[in-house]
Order: sequence, then structure tokens, then C-alpha cells
Amino acid sequence: MPAMKKSIIKYIFLSLSLVLVLGYMIYSLWFFNGAENEMVCKELDIMMLEPPGKRMITQRDVALLLQQNNLNPVGKTLKYICTESIEGLLKKNPMVKSVECFKTPSGILTVNVRQRIPKFRVVGFGSYYVDTDRKTMPVSTNYSAYVPVVSGRITVSMATGKLFDFVTYLENNPFWNAQIEQVFIRDDLKVELVPRVGDGIIMLGNLDNYPSKLEKLRKLYVFGFNKIGWNRYKRIDLQYKDQVVCSRSEFEPVKTPLKDSIDSIIVSKL
Repeated sequence: MPAMKKSIIKYIFLSLSLVLVLGYMIYSLWFFNGAENEMVCKELDIMMLEPPGKRMITQRDVALLLQQNNLNPVGKTLKYICTESIEGLLKKNPMVKSVECFKTPSGILTVNVRQRIPKFRVVGFGSYYVDTDRKTMPVSTNYSAYVPVVSGRITVSMATGKLFDFVTYLENNPFWNAQIEQVFIRDDLKVELVPRVGDGIIMLGNLDNYPSKLEKLRKLYVFGFNKIGWNRYKRIDLQYKDQVVCSRSEFEPVKTPLKDSIDSIIVSKL
């Protein structure tokens, strides 16, 4: 008998749940096919889904773009508002990655905008950003992102390929992210680095095996420059195996041993 009671209660519970679900579906169909005909949009809610640190497009920009293209929904009947047209317009903006637009039963049109995030800026044969998806994006006339700058002879394929990987490596390494201020690509495609501390230009060479090259320099910073000073050399060359070759104008070539895996440092006259 108790088992039968449980079955009856379970049946009643399932029946009530089904009635509630069907009731909600009927209400929804009635709203979007009946009440929607009369409801007027009373508010435009624009949501920017990215943090403001590198924001290249704002809520005001989105609202102005809709206004200029006669797509401002406020005051219009919901059934005459085409969300596909709004999404299509905003997706054409080069700063926008994706858009989602929908109406709510309370008469609000919500627009969720996800912008493209610039990773670094290229200044050379062209001026543009490379975003986090390895795609180029134009420089905004209204906003600028505080991102690393790479200048010199840079092709798009290089910027979105090996150079992207190198900038990512610097960005993810706390030591080098704090040390390197700018990356420069020479006409012979060799890479020079401008440090934040000291006057010496760092010659990295090509982008092969750069973790090993930078590790040699890190040890030179830790075991050498911390003792002898950061402004002693004008040029620091990492292209040689097991050596860091430094240049300064006051001294003739000398050879000084360094700690650990760095075999030597050669100081030569410019």
C-alpha cells in the first residue's frame, strides 16, 4: 500500500510539472505572436563582454552605430525590430569579434558584444594590431591599446606566425615581460630587442632557439650586470653558441668567464 501511494504521488507530481511546462510554452507563444505586436522597446541594453583594459569599441560606439544606420530599437514595436540586421551591422565593424542580440518579454533589447583583443602592434610597412586569434586588425582612430610594439621590416605572415609565438613567450615569462620594451626587425630580418633598463641594444638574431638565447642573457643580467652595472655595454649579441658578445667604446677586446652555462663574455671595441 505505501508503494502504491508513492506511485500516485509521483504521477501527480509529473502531471503538474507537465501542465506547468505546457502553460509556459503557451504563454511564450502568445507573447511572441500576440502581445509582441503591441509591445514597444523601452530600453537598449548593450553589454561589452571584455574587460575595459584593451577596449577598442565602447557601448557609446555601438549605440551611435545603430543610430546612424536607423537601427536604434528604442520606441519601435518589438515585431519590427530585426535582430539579424543589428548583428550583421555590428559584425562588420573590424573591432568586433561576435555579437548576440535578443528581445526580452519586458521590452528590452539586449546586445552582447565581444570585441577583438589586440595582442601587439606592428609599426613598419603598415600600422596595425595582431589580435589574440593571430589575425590583423586596424588601428583605431579613437582608442589605443597598451600592448607591446614591434617595428621594422615585418610581413603579415611573420607577424601572425613566428613573431606571434615570440611575443607570446615574452608575455608569458614574467622576467622578460618586465625587461623588454620593444622588438625591432631589421632589413636582414634579424631581431633586435630594446630593454627597459640599460642602454644596450640586444641582438637576438633570427627567431630560432630564442628560449636558449634569452636564458644566456638572463644569467648575464643576474650574475654580471647586477655587479658591474647595466649601462656598461652599448650592444649585447646573443647569436653565438655558449657566449654573449658585448660591445662598448672604451675598451679593447677582453675575455671574462661567467657563471654556469655561459662560457664567456667577449667585450670588444665598437
